[in-house]
Amino acid sequence: MRQEQADCRSEDSALVSNALLLKVTSAIAGLALLTAGISYAGHRYGERLSLAGHTDSPQVFSISIGSDMLQVPANMIRFREQRASGAAERLNIYLTWPDMQGYSQANRARFDRLDLANQLIFIELSQATMSRDMSGRLEPIYSRLFEGEPKAVGNGLVQHSLRADSGYAGEAIFTASRPAKPDYVVRCVLPQTRSPEPSSGDCQRDIHLGSGLTVLYRFSATLLPDWEPIDEAIETFVQNRLSTDGAAGS
Repeated sequence: MRQEQADCRSEDSALVSNALLLKVTSAIAGLALLTAGISYAGHRYGERLSLAGHTDSPQVFSISIGSDMLQVPANMIRFREQRASGAAERLNIYLTWPDMQGYSQANRARFDRLDLANQLIFIELSQATMSRDMSGRLEPIYSRLFEGEPKAVGNGLVQHSLRADSGYAGEAIFTASRPAKPDYVVRCVLPQTRSPEPSSGDCQRDIHLGSGLTVLYRFSATLLPDWEPIDEAIETFVQNRLSTDGAAGS
């Protein structure tokens, strides 16, 4: 009888030990799977975080704004939701200067680091709502807001101070004469004493291109000496991406 009881206890202990071992093994396996899942998710999230909304995809989208059709690769389109073919109210593009390239792994630092933000140019394309672009608004609008004497600042640019009550406090208009073309006009935020370095969008200018596009572009005030090649590069960039009879530009 005692032997039978001892055998039963031994068998119960074995069952308990086996059940406990199974639970511990299952827990360890589950923990390993959870760890692997967290690691994979973290890796994927890290990849997405490092891209920060950028893409290096060269896929070209056909995007129509009003009566204008543009062919633009995904890595030049700033916002993820705009990377699709079809009609759009506006299109936001960002490019490196001076090479006018979109995002890639090779130049990712220029898109991600704040201290390199002045190497980017931001472009917004939309349907024109005004009959005059910035150059056309110089005489009828901006010139009425000037005060004081204009000041030559180099590279052919002349700085015009704006009246305090003009609505453009802390800004200035810079103009430059161009042969056989309307005067160049750009509006810039003036740097303040002890202010941070100029950002990627201190200066902005808009021009009319295509059948009815307003091309608004922004760049750092540190690039003002390059105003002429920048303006020419923007015009060439947009013209080359406008479709003619449904075909992409060169």
